[in-house]
Amino acid sequence: MGSVLRISQQGPSRSAMDEAVATLAFGGVLVMPTDSVYGIGCAATPGNPAHERIFAIKRRDRAQTLPWLIADPSDLGRYARAVPDYVRPLVTRHWPGALTLVLHASEAVPEEYRAADGTIALRCPDSDLVRTLARMVGVPLATTSANTHGEAAATSGAGVEGRIVAAADLTLDAGPAPLAVASTIVGCLGPRPEILREGALAAADVLAAAADAQAPSQDPALRQSRGHAKRSPADDGPCAKLPKDLSHEQKE
Repeated sequence: MGSVLRISQQGPSRSAMDEAVATLAFGGVLVMPTDSVYGIGCAATPGNPAHERIFAIKRRDRAQTLPWLIADPSDLGRYARAVPDYVRPLVTRHWPGALTLVLHASEAVPEEYRAADGTIALRCPDSDLVRTLARMVGVPLATTSANTHGEAAATSGAGVEGRIVAAADLTLDAGPAPLAVASTIVGCLGPRPEILREGALAAADVLAAAADAQAPSQDPALRQSRGHAKRSPADDGPCAKLPKDLSHEQKE
């Protein structure tokens, strides 16, 4: 049975962080609080056995890939390419926060973590705990909500299903999640953003922020991302909607 460690999400102790980092670094599965709901995740490294274990623990279809929690907004430029200009105001206004962006994955994203259409879902959470873990491990955390697929997401440590706690290597319990609502998911593949799931952020607020886009963007991370598109022009076609049988599903 996995162990449970009480922790503060906004001021975690060094000893607790060291234990969590060791779990991730050695290919373990970690249940952790985020600003939105509790997640189950692993280090997003190639060939990590914990990656496949998460699908089995969650009873989730393997075709539905795991979103990545990143340490800093600037990581967008490393893991995404062909980033539309409207993403800049979304990131400026809502990261760190409960906004997940579905983007064309860059070459830095291993194939096993990409959806069949070559996309990746990225979020920079408003959680010192999660962001520090990603920095210390040195890679994003491939994470989905810590619940059986199709069931309600856990909004507190006590709300995580017992079988998931038992199957994970370590569970970090920080009490109630601040928002207690899943993130809003936005598709950023075409000329306009598409709301794939309305969550903690209202769709109207997201669309209003996207309307503030200015071209050309001067954000270094976004310039770098567009550089990937120049090397792979065949992948830049617009995509209005994601197929229902792929990742980035609306219900975790």
